[in-house]
Amino acid sequence: MPSHTESSIEVAGCAIRLMRGGEGAPLLFLHGASGAGGWSPMMARLAESHDVIVPEHPGFGASDTPDWLDNIHDLAHFYVDVIRALGLDRVHLVGVSLGGWVAAEMAVRSTRYIETLTLVSAAGLHVKGVEQLDPFLMTDEDRLRAFFWDPALAEPMIARLLSPEAEDVNLKNRAATARMTWQPRGHDPNLHKWLHQIDVPTLLVWGDTDRMFPARLGEEFKRLIPGAELVVFPQCGHLPQVEKLDAFVGAVRGFIERSADRSAS
Repeated sequence: MPSHTESSIEVAGCAIRLMRGGEGAPLLFLHGASGAGGWSPMMARLAESHDVIVPEHPGFGASDTPDWLDNIHDLAHFYVDVIRALGLDRVHLVGVSLGGWVAAEMAVRSTRYIETLTLVSAAGLHVKGVEQLDPFLMTDEDRLRAFFWDPALAEPMIARLLSPEAEDVNLKNRAATARMTWQPRGHDPNLHKWLHQIDVPTLLVWGDTDRMFPARLGEEFKRLIPGAELVVFPQCGHLPQVEKLDAFVGAVRGFIERSADRSAS
């Protein structure tokens, strides 16, 4: 498995924690509301073929909470600055859940720095009549259990994220999430109007039993983003990168390879 490094970089007056490992084309991974965590099996697998860069969002974990952080749009603009600060040209942008929303907001503004876009169980859209769980009305344990189709997979995540040592980080992450997504809950009422402007290859990855952001939202992203591909994994909840690790890595790598082949032809 490729090794990785951890560092702190300062961008726009905000110091953020950064994990990075692997070689190849840069892949910028934007994490969800539970935080960046450690160097996961998914990150290590993708680092076998890419330079995987995982920043911890401002307001989360070991990163600073800057005064300017008010909404998802702030994160979208911030990550353009991060790409520039790291001296990157074009990245394969992968965002999960909250991070998927941020990635979509980046792409509707400009794809200048984006080679491909992958949205995984992404927040950001509201579809009338689609029932969603409200994480702010659930206990932390119930929320983590609701992430999975297979209940056994929830146990190690609960043990890790709800340990006494992680309590302060959890509170910080929850506060940052609430600050940016409380109202309107988990979506941008204007995002749907501009998704047609995304002009890079786009992959959408969902689990068929996702109760946080159901697969119907993936279908709506597909309808609104020109040429987008949608992959829905059976017997999978909100975290396909955990619950269907092999299939997830294969889908992302295959999509990136196909996109490169099309560009070269």
